Amino acid sequence: MNLSYLVETQLVGILVFVVLLNLLVIVLLAASLRKWSRLNNKFSILLKGRDNLDLEGMLLRQGRSLEIAEREIVRLARDLAALAEASKRNISKVAVVRYNAFPDTGSDLSYATAFLDAEGNGVVLSSLYGRDESRAYAKPVKNGKSTYVLTDEEKMAIKQAMEN
Repeated sequence: MNLSYLVETQLVGILVFVVLLNLLVIVLLAASLRKWSRLNNKFSILLKGRDNLDLEGMLLRQGRSLEIAEREIVRLARDLAALAEASKRNISKVAVVRYNAFPDTGSDLSYATAFLDAEGNGVVLSSLYGRDESRAYAKPVKNGKSTYVLTDEEKMAIKQAMEN
């Protein structure tokens, strides 16, 4: 069999096959172009972004916002540490002990009040109430102790405050 004879006898079939193959390629190319066009539109919208910023502009703006937020967090952490340290020196422990200092008075009008910070430093205030006179005392307290002689009620007020 001769190849030229085969081509001459099947020429119509070969041409139909080539035309159909070309039509298939054209259809696939049209579908690909349509998909590419949709994808290109979506990509253009993504790159344009809002406020007429492109994707790079939006990323740069977000990066600047993140840097500002990080600096603010560092500042707030520093302020919080300073407040925590300062709060140790604030009065945070208070206790009041009321008692009857003199037998001739009818109720518990005398008192000892301890005002202490977190480390037990502060002051204990006492007031002794009597029918004819009243007296008030203030004694410094350091680490739950005082260099002054403390009454039992003052000691009790300091102890209760330290336990708070």
